[in-house]
Amino acid sequence: MQPDTGIAVIGSGYWGKNLVRNYHQLGVLKLICDKNEAVLAQFRDQYPNVETCLALPDLLSRQDIHGVVIATPAETHFSLAREALLAQKHVYVEKPLVLDEGEGEELIQLAQKDDLTLMVGHLLQYHPVFVRLKELAAGGELGRINYIYSHRLNLGKIRREENILWSFAPHDISMILSLAGEEPESVSATGGCYLHQKIADVTTTHMEFPSGLRAHIFVSWLHPFKVQQLVVVGDRKMAVFDDTQPWQDKLLLYPHRIRWQNHLPVPTKGDPERLEIPQAEPLRMECEHFLTCLSNANRPTTDGSEGLRVLRILNAAQRSLDGDFCKINMKEATGYRQEGIGNKYQPAHNLSPGLDHQSRHSPIHRSTDSPFFVHPTSVVDHNVSIGAGTKIWHFSHVLSNSTIGQNTNIGQNVVVGPDVPIGSNCKIQNNVSVYKGVILEDGVFCGPSMVFTNIYNPRAELRKMDQVRPTVVKRGATLGANCTIVCGVTIGRYAFVGAGAVVTRNVPDYALVVGNPARQIGWACQCGERLTEGFDCLMCGNKYLKTEQGLCETKA
Repeated sequence: MQPDTGIAVIGSGYWGKNLVRNYHQLGVLKLICDKNEAVLAQFRDQYPNVETCLALPDLLSRQDIHGVVIATPAETHFSLAREALLAQKHVYVEKPLVLDEGEGEELIQLAQKDDLTLMVGHLLQYHPVFVRLKELAAGGELGRINYIYSHRLNLGKIRREENILWSFAPHDISMILSLAGEEPESVSATGGCYLHQKIADVTTTHMEFPSGLRAHIFVSWLHPFKVQQLVVVGDRKMAVFDDTQPWQDKLLLYPHRIRWQNHLPVPTKGDPERLEIPQAEPLRMECEHFLTCLSNANRPTTDGSEGLRVLRILNAAQRSLDGDFCKINMKEATGYRQEGIGNKYQPAHNLSPGLDHQSRHSPIHRSTDSPFFVHPTSVVDHNVSIGAGTKIWHFSHVLSNSTIGQNTNIGQNVVVGPDVPIGSNCKIQNNVSVYKGVILEDGVFCGPSMVFTNIYNPRAELRKMDQVRPTVVKRGATLGANCTIVCGVTIGRYAFVGAGAVVTRNVPDYALVVGNPARQIGWACQCGERLTEGFDCLMCGNKYLKTEQGLCETKA
């Protein structure tokens, strides 16, 4: 590890805080990026020598940041990892790599093109006990492996942004693939939804391999006690990796064998063998591995390709859940993506059997035509147009007669409409309501919890929808977190509204405004960086001229 290696962690919540701790202990943590200012304030108190920021561009522009660690919700992994790779940063991303196989392939290609490290956080691959188990299997100590099963059960943190398959199973799939040394021919899964009619709480995934090896994974967050157990059955020995046991008992080898007597199988049992394994924190080992790969240009054990293999099995298992537990042929399933229905959302009775939007298991709504994503906890009314590549996440509602362009990302708890047009390549972050009267052109960014209004002087007891004042947000504009846009204004092209600002009048093209009421303090480039007094961008080299409408780009 080079002493000048600099690491930034994006997302410092439930799991990200552990990554922050480890990289700080390793002496390489330079920056923590999170959208929650209160959380960042706590980290500044805890780690006074570590800087913090709210915005990704602030991180990517830093020359002292060599590696970016992403611990945010899965639906954000692709965009964050892609931006980091394009900024020539090495990337570690928590599991799963992404949600779409095509996006995973794109990240792998970007990393390979520029000789960058792309690593996925399949933590148990770095557990010293599993490392020893893998060595035993590869060295023939267990003999021919016939069967592997894992149980990952608990009554613990229950997620609503993903089902149990996507939350618990990736680690076990990664370990099984590593032990098998081959990819499965087929995958099938069963499951049940008990707390939410569309989100599976319990699943069992079955895999069949070309060599005859079979494996299954049982996961649940509705279990009376904690179980974290991997059992490997070989024809010479059997191994049990139980991560709930004390360190000396985490890996036991059983010399059980089956002998044949009078053409009948007879088990021969032996006492379990304990192995001496140096104790170490798996996450610390994983973090050190990432740093070693950065310094020595090594290929990570869990690189992007390994993450993509795990993703393909997750998608196949999800497809089996959605298709009445059918067996999925992996050769036919290669390239499978979670999809939507073309450009018009249709009621469930028009969808293909087993793939309707009321599916009880699917973590993301899908059907059979042009790809877009709608999470099953979200609602899309009739007469809504959704462009290909658009994603609508948890607990959001798109009301009737609204249109959303291509490759737009709608976050959690977002309301759109009715009668709202949204362009292509927009990003609307969590907890935003885009009311009737608001128009978003292409490439608009709406930060978390920012606010639009559409009635200037509302009263609860008076209906005033005939007094809606239109608000237009032009191409490429950014509206920062928690800002408020009072109705009847126009936000110019590539304008930048700072976090918490209250906009009460028109904002010129490329203007940078902050405060309450918002006032202009400068100009912003298309890339998001602040321009010099001469209207030049020191980051990307763009140059601008001042006009009556604001700025315009020039090649001069």
